[in-house]
Amino acid sequence: MIAAYLVLLIPSVGILVFVLTGHKTDTGKLNVRFNAICLLATTWLAINVLNQGTILSSGKAFLIDPFNVYLIVLTAFVGLTTSIFSAPYMAHEKELGKLTDKRLKLYYSMYQGFMLAMYLVLTTNNMGVMWVAMEGATLATVLLVSLYRTPESIEAAWKYFILCGVGIAQALFGTILLYYAAVQVGDVENSLLWSVLYENANKLNPEILEIAFVFMLIGYGTKIGLVPLHNWLPDAHSEGPTPMSAVLSGLLLNDALYAVVRNKMLVDGASHSNMAGLLMMGFGLLSFLVAAFFLHRQKDIKRLFSYSSIEHMGMMTFAFGIGSSLSTFAALLHMTVHSLTKSAIFVTVGHAAQVAGSQRIDNIRGLIKTQPRIGWGLLIGTIAIAGFPPFGVFTSEFLVLLATMHSYPWLTPLLLLGIGIAFAGLFRHIQPMVYGDKPESQMPVKANLWPVMIHLALVLWLGLAIPGFLANWFSQATILISGSTPL
Repeated sequence: MIAAYLVLLIPSVGILVFVLTGHKTDTGKLNVRFNAICLLATTWLAINVLNQGTILSSGKAFLIDPFNVYLIVLTAFVGLTTSIFSAPYMAHEKELGKLTDKRLKLYYSMYQGFMLAMYLVLTTNNMGVMWVAMEGATLATVLLVSLYRTPESIEAAWKYFILCGVGIAQALFGTILLYYAAVQVGDVENSLLWSVLYENANKLNPEILEIAFVFMLIGYGTKIGLVPLHNWLPDAHSEGPTPMSAVLSGLLLNDALYAVVRNKMLVDGASHSNMAGLLMMGFGLLSFLVAAFFLHRQKDIKRLFSYSSIEHMGMMTFAFGIGSSLSTFAALLHMTVHSLTKSAIFVTVGHAAQVAGSQRIDNIRGLIKTQPRIGWGLLIGTIAIAGFPPFGVFTSEFLVLLATMHSYPWLTPLLLLGIGIAFAGLFRHIQPMVYGDKPESQMPVKANLWPVMIHLALVLWLGLAIPGFLANWFSQATILISGSTPL
């Protein structure tokens, strides 16, 4: 459990360090070092869980099990690779005059604050502390979205704060209802501990838990970006710095879905019905289909891929809602490959926007001719996120389709329709950006595409063969969530 404490301690120290030194020229490299140490600590933690099973701290404040441990490692990995991209990218933004020393200090301190909040969401055993950590992530994201202080970024940050603030208030009311149900049957002091709630789920009032889940789904669903609660997400992506978009799509959305699934497990244990699952399926399928159609209407490249994030989060929510072992395994795999692929895409999108001097799709043209590394990175990333074989997204989407055909076969055509519409929406925009005519003028950019290559190589590997240790994690998490072994 020492490793879990280190995971929380390191970004806490990082916040203090960057508040004092965040304006210096080598701050980006220091940010990389903090995230690298965190990755080592999370790897150590994962090895302990792999060898010992679920770990519960002595005071029961922290719980590490097969479900959250792989998300903790994924969070640290994406945080590290994004920080590697972030260092030269933010230095270039400062050279262009978009950032001052004060704002750069704010950026790096809030980057560590965001990582701290994400680690706390995943490691805490207390559902109340989980809510507090999610609120902390909201506040950190607001400051990051408004970093450029343009009218558009301030408007996007305000919209994010209002919508997610209202959503997180719904989650708070759901947490209060959860506490009310727990104190009727158990120890008041430990009534919000997830391990205690899960152990005594069959004793809890199912009606109260079902009402609580509705508020939880609306509240945390706002953070996931589920339709119709998604309006903040495209604006936040398009107006904030690109590294923030990478961690937002790759980490925050996953953690909000993680909170919903944790609550679903409690409702399933108390009510022995699929009420929570059906709600997740409904919101997930609606989000998946609406986002697929909206891909066709986008004119901003970051908004384009933000709607792609909504689409994929909808599919994950739908898969977890089905509740079978196969759909749960597929959703866990999809969380992983989507995080890796989408964060890689936003790295290339950031460089493409710098090259063109604009985020408008119409202004980004002929990348393979003028900036071949960026062009190929964007093309391959889009191929991967669109679900082309042999990338891992194809594998996870295929497993979701199989699970749907087995449990709800009449919904399979809707999934196929959404996948086809999303594919068309992505490639109608990507083709001219990559293969279009060379523009008259472009801004030279020194692209750092190591994170892109590493992420896409991992996604390709997961599409060809899932490593044994990762399959074991997914299997153990599937058993914990669905109660049965994946086929």
